[in-house]
Amino acid sequence: MKTPIRLFASLFLLLMTLQAKSQDPNFYIFLAFGQSNMEGQGTIGSQDKTVDSRFQVLQAVDCSNLERVQAEWYPAVPPLCRCWNGLGPSDYFGRTLVETLPTAVRVGIINVSIGGCRIELFDMDIYQDYKNTYEEDWFQDAIASYGGNPYQHLIDMAKLAQKDGVIKGILLHQGESNNGDNQWPDKVKKIYTDMITDLELEASEVPLLAGEMVHEDQGGALSGMNAIVNQLPDILDNAHVISSSGCSDKDDNIHFDAAGYRELGKRYGEKMLSLLDYSNITLDAPASKSINGYELFPTYPNPTSDTAQISFQLPKESKIEIKLYSITGAEMALIAKETLAEGKHEISYNFSSLPKGLYYYTLQANEYQLSQKVKVD
Repeated sequence: MKTPIRLFASLFLLLMTLQAKSQDPNFYIFLAFGQSNMEGQGTIGSQDKTVDSRFQVLQAVDCSNLERVQAEWYPAVPPLCRCWNGLGPSDYFGRTLVETLPTAVRVGIINVSIGGCRIELFDMDIYQDYKNTYEEDWFQDAIASYGGNPYQHLIDMAKLAQKDGVIKGILLHQGESNNGDNQWPDKVKKIYTDMITDLELEASEVPLLAGEMVHEDQGGALSGMNAIVNQLPDILDNAHVISSSGCSDKDDNIHFDAAGYRELGKRYGEKMLSLLDYSNITLDAPASKSINGYELFPTYPNPTSDTAQISFQLPKESKIEIKLYSITGAEMALIAKETLAEGKHEISYNFSSLPKGLYYYTLQANEYQLSQKVKVD
């Protein structure tokens, strides 16, 4: 018969084993924090209410109006911060990732943000000095919803999420309330370092993406802060700044509008895709893509380290163009451009000059476009 100590040890080992088995290494989790632009101030449109189920949000607060409870995963239908926020950059960040990553990968977001806050509210050592930046109920209620300590709340949610997946990056949009603060990069570095330490992460594996304020080309009222934001990579390795140039905004020239958030979020996503290492993820099961008689077959062989065959079917004579892109959307090569007869066609392409990784190519045939992914080993 086992002694109480041995029984406890056995139960503890079993618990740890079950926990380890529950963590999915292909569940990529991202933390988001900041002020009102990261909360999301954009109008949620009909196109925003449908989302791939692979993109999920860990609910940071109870929201009866959304039928969500804190610390549970849900499909990432906005709002992704608190109960009454709007569309924000984290929405189209996640959508951009799941559109590109293999279907074996899921994406999770945790968003703890507070409109109007200074960056110091996320500093675990001095946050209490900044809880009264605004005495108004809306500000105090937001802080209270995070247990009075937004930083610790984000860490607690992140630790729960680590039981399910792996933290791959941190998103930040803040600076409006620190406009002109030349110490902002150092303050962000301290908060980022605290997060890495508290979550036992490797900084080199968890990039920090920081977005610019509404850009001067949109008449941004606080666009002067962008020069300070752009100093962040100079003092923090693995920090990257996301440009807001061309991202449309609201009349206040401080908050982006829905279209601006969609574009800004996409840029966050494209940058993260360029930094992620997912070369070991198995490609989706090969399947042909078709529309109105046009069909693009899976590349063979795939993965490839040399020449592979690109095959497609045309229902009639068509002008075709095949282009190769990096996984982040950068055009790499024009593979073919010609007029071909009805029927099945096969084009050979040598991928050996490309760095290892995932790519995709598009077949433009008349007004139709199809795409396939290819992995280069």
